[in-house]
Formats: sequence, structure tokens, C-alpha cells
Amino acid sequence: MTDASRSGETVVHVVRHAHAGSRQRWDGPDDSLRPLTDRGHREADAIARRLAPSTPAGALVAASPYTRCVQTLEPLAAALGRQVAVDERLAEGMAFEPMLDLVAGAPDGSVLCSHGDMIPELIAALERRGCTIDGEAHWEKGSCWTLVRHGRQVVRAHAEPPPDV
Repeated sequence: MTDASRSGETVVHVVRHAHAGSRQRWDGPDDSLRPLTDRGHREADAIARRLAPSTPAGALVAASPYTRCVQTLEPLAAALGRQVAVDERLAEGMAFEPMLDLVAGAPDGSVLCSHGDMIPELIAALERRGCTIDGEAHWEKGSCWTLVRHGRQVVRAHAEPPPDV
């Protein structure tokens, strides 16, 4: 049980994938295969250390099918003794509505990993629906949004900057 759920609220964390280097410098055949850099792996480890203690047993740990997103959550999943679930709704270039549905229905304490094009659209959509944004927005690779829900509606959100690694 998360701290928020004790007050009738539940939370979902939305992480932007950790550092994966430059898209322009990637020479692989498919950008979806672009992996984390060494720095990205350190960020992923730090994200796991921060989120694992508050991630309950029933929480979903899900990522976009892109390698860099799955790798970002692998240390967290390993710390929890499970695998990262892959969910197309978190993939780059998708419509934000299915991601909204995922956020609304995910179990308390779930951690979702997506991309730099998706998370700002998600947050803007939540804000249009009445969500209050607490503090400064962070969109950097490795940043994490905590979304606080009443029922299925996200009512508050705040962002943490990426880990300093």
C-alpha cells in the first residue's frame, strides 16, 4: 500500500526512459532497438532504488516495447522479482487516449515507462481534465511523474528530475 492509498488516493508513476544517447548518432536498423547508454543504466539503477521500496506487490511494471524503455525498468522489475510487461499504449508516436486509459486503470503503485513525445501529451491531457500540476515540470530522460488518483481520475501530478548519476 502506498502512502497515498492510505488517504483514499492511489498513485501511478510515469517514467521517461533513461539516457539512450542521440537518435541521430544511432546507426542501428531500427530506432526501437536503441539501448541505454552507460549513464542510462546508472539512471535506471537509481530509479529502481527510489521506486522499489514503495512499489507494492500488485503494481504493474510496464514499458513501451522500445528497448530503452524496457531497460529503464529492468532493474526495478528485478528488485521486485518480476519481469517488465510490454505495453504498446506506451510506445512512441501513439495517441495519448489509450495511455490515459492505462494510467486510469493501473493498480496502485504501478510504474510505467514511456517516451519524450508521449509524457508531455499525457500531462497536458490530464491538466485539461482538471489535474493540478504541483511544482516544476521535468521532461528530461530519466524524469519521473507521480500521478495521484481519486478513483480513475488523476487529480494531482508532480515531477522529479532525473537521478544525478
